Amino acid sequence: MKIPNRIQPLVDDGLVDEVISRLMSGKEADVYVVRCGEHVRCAKVYKEAAKRSFKQAVVYQEGRKVRNSRSQRAMEKGSRYGRRQHEEVWQNTEVDALFKLAAAGVRVPTPYVCLDGVLLMELITDDEGNVAPRLNDVALSPEQALADHDKVIGYVVRMLCTGLIHGDLSEFNVLVDDKGPVIIDLPQVIDAAANNQAKAMLVRDVENMRNYYGMYAPELLKTRYAQEMWALYEEGELTPESRLTGQFAESTAIIDIDAVLHEIESAEEEAMARQARAKAEQEDEY
Repeated sequence: MKIPNRIQPLVDDGLVDEVISRLMSGKEADVYVVRCGEHVRCAKVYKEAAKRSFKQAVVYQEGRKVRNSRSQRAMEKGSRYGRRQHEEVWQNTEVDALFKLAAAGVRVPTPYVCLDGVLLMELITDDEGNVAPRLNDVALSPEQALADHDKVIGYVVRMLCTGLIHGDLSEFNVLVDDKGPVIIDLPQVIDAAANNQAKAMLVRDVENMRNYYGMYAPELLKTRYAQEMWALYEEGELTPESRLTGQFAESTAIIDIDAVLHEIESAEEEAMARQARAKAEQEDEY
């Protein structure tokens, strides 16, 4: 097929030899199947901000920082240079996340290079060499649904242990090959410690997975893995080896407001008494 303009620089640099087909068009990028020497890979071409249909991108960008202070100020002001920096950060976020998560044991496509808004990465295929299907296109037995859900929850835990939350995880952002689920589409990944919506995003991600796999294994619909792992994360006790139960009970302790106010008043009275004693001691010295 005709080489898209955005992929031409990779062809000129010898990184891509042939564009085989267009794989998909998403809300933030178009993806093509390409040949690189003897290997078949995929090229993810990020859309410009004005052409992206990804909603509330600013929510996902909260807490993202760049090392260059000038770039950070420009991004905050929204200048033309700052908008370009936003685009680079948006694209580089996925590349950085892919490397980080792969090292943490999360199954994601292997990234190779990102050049001029085009990410060249591994093409996930099934055992026959065909492009692996999305989870929403796969029929599962109850046993397989339970096993794959367990793997995905394990990946989410490992992601959170690295400080990251997918932010848009669903059956449309998971591929399935002969080894099981593979997490894809990470440009909107968020910083769990710096984004005020982190917990809500985590809950949504996990519940999306619970609800989908729960169609095949209904017992999953009663689980509360997100709340359980977030509680452990906040306490600093979440590890990649944490064994979750899926059960979580919110604290039912009732706060005694009158008792709290009494403690505050007592503390204030004690502080005033100390000040009075200190003043009296100073007057006695004179």
